[in-house]
Amino acid sequence: MLRPESATARRLRRAMTLPEVLLWQRVRSAAAGVKFRRQHPVGPYVADFYCAATRTVVEIDGEAHGRGERPERDLSRDAFLYANGYRVLHVPAAEIHRDADAAAQAIAAYAATPLHHPAVPGGPPPHAGEDRE
Repeated sequence: MLRPESATARRLRRAMTLPEVLLWQRVRSAAAGVKFRRQHPVGPYVADFYCAATRTVVEIDGEAHGRGERPERDLSRDAFLYANGYRVLHVPAAEIHRDADAAAQAIAAYAATPLHHPAVPGGPPPHAGEDRE
């Protein structure tokens, strides 16, 4: 049996918005050296796009993200993602409508940058030489 998030992700993949489709057409080939998944479960949420290599979540924010309970829900989701070591990039849907190629290039460049985590307290010591700058 599928987890509820997986079933939701499958449903969302079949009903992508126009900005999501435009972006997916440009990032799906991994031409920029980063591979994205679309409508991918991340914890209890479903990310519009996800790059596993750099733990990058890309959210396409349409006009609905500014209405009703959405801003609070988005903040809760972002807090969960940040607390669990993900980084989140919000891209306005209007930006994708205006220039999908430029938006895709900017997203790929952001996702391609290394993800640096601070040392975890009580975690393993650094490898020899890594503690020197």
